[in-house]
Amino acid sequence: MMTLKQFEQAPESLPTQTGWYLSGLGEYLGRQALFTKQSPQKIKVLRDHALAESAVSSNRIEGVQVAQNRVATLVFGHPKPRNREEEELQGYKKALGQGRLSIVTFDN
Repeated sequence: MMTLKQFEQAPESLPTQTGWYLSGLGEYLGRQALFTKQSPQKIKVLRDHALAESAVSSNRIEGVQVAQNRVATLVFGHPKPRNREEEELQGYKKALGQGRLSIVTFDN
């Protein structure tokens, strides 16, 4: 409770090291914005790869094995699953947003 009371008071001064961290965060935020504007194709490829790997890894933990050549089709497409394991992978996709894989978004 004492910690919350400290936030009620205005800070007397900001430590120098904290100022450096804040300025560094601002600099990196600017770099991220520049990168997302200049390289949207690279961001999309990295995002798609991360989503596919996430689906495979999550299901592998539960003992589900899906052929590597079917992963992208199941995660990003709408094929009919061939077996129960492929249904599990599609279930993961649905759990991420009712079939829409929109976890990471960047404002342009």
